Amino acid sequence: MKTPGGYSPRVRTPALALLGALVGAAAALGIGRETGFLGRSTTTTVLPPAAQATVEQQPAARPSGFSASRVYAERSPGVVTVFAFLGGTGQQGSGFVAGRDGTILTNAHVITNAGETTGPVHAASTVYVEFPDHDRVPATVVGWDVFDDVGVLRIDPKVHALQPLPLGRSASVVVGQPVAAIGSPLGNPDSLAVGVVSAVGRSIAALTEPSFQLTDAIQTDAPIAHGSSGGPLLDSAGRVIGINAQIRSDAGGPAGIGFAVPIDAARRSLRELLARGRVAYAYAGIRAEDLTPSLAAHLGLRVQHGALIDHVTPGGPADQAGLRGGSRQETFLGQDVVAGGDVVVELAGRAVAGADSLVRIITNSLRPGQRVPVTYVRGGRRRSTVLRLSERPR
Repeated sequence: MKTPGGYSPRVRTPALALLGALVGAAAALGIGRETGFLGRSTTTTVLPPAAQATVEQQPAARPSGFSASRVYAERSPGVVTVFAFLGGTGQQGSGFVAGRDGTILTNAHVITNAGETTGPVHAASTVYVEFPDHDRVPATVVGWDVFDDVGVLRIDPKVHALQPLPLGRSASVVVGQPVAAIGSPLGNPDSLAVGVVSAVGRSIAALTEPSFQLTDAIQTDAPIAHGSSGGPLLDSAGRVIGINAQIRSDAGGPAGIGFAVPIDAARRSLRELLARGRVAYAYAGIRAEDLTPSLAAHLGLRVQHGALIDHVTPGGPADQAGLRGGSRQETFLGQDVVAGGDVVVELAGRAVAGADSLVRIITNSLRPGQRVPVTYVRGGRRRSTVLRLSERPR
């Protein structure tokens, strides 16, 4: 079952693990951890919002084929290792230079306690970034987005030569295309891993806010591990198409299934964090699942595709608009189904093919406070109402 931003699996799935988990504590659940990061401690403060981002533009696509050695030679100087200290405990991840003003992109869970707490999220008190030449410099935390697991740092652009990585477009990524991941897996900096995109458009639980979904995640078989978090996933032209964020396995180790935050989503987070210091997402207060033709036939519905509403949050936008959730639970083809709810078939003038497309429309195209039309099916009849979206809560 999926929420516009949420995910509640019905079946047992392999564990998801934070990649940037070389943390100063004993080993646990297969996550490599260590202490003793070098460097003098300095206090890191959260920066006020900047006026705009100065992100490197994507270059024209190269006509030649994929060359891992070329991508590494051209882009590795812009990849950094991130050392963050929270309450005396250190954790290590990866990041990359995204702007000539010293802007650095990484994951939120690398530079905050997100993913480790259900309480307030706090930035690391001290952060350093280390370049491939082993020069380590202090960084300040600009902000973070727990829903898409994006973190933004900034360093003084005068303290080290910067080679920003160009940002590509994740919307154009296709299954089978070759990719390269650069980062510091298991504390080994400047490491290259290669593979292919093994799936696109994945909806996965956001590790830093597991009640909601990260939409359009890129799945790759490039070997990535703990400590790779925040590093770039690059296409054949050396453009960043994702930020490596999760691995999926039974034991917390690499198993050939990794996920990257799509760069299109990360670009939005970066833009809003630099401009306002926070990212606001629309919220409908719906948990839904895909309605398929076979399920529709089983339930006796007159529509074959849409988002079948399982639950409506009391007092939320959908509840106020009069939408209804399911009333009974059934088992169909080995899967638990909540039946009896409305079926959303159109939102804001866009067709809703299933739960993922409902999440995608709300997350990527709509804003808090918007009033949007919604078309749904109840009792075999198409109905319409207006949904006033609120802001997604933590």
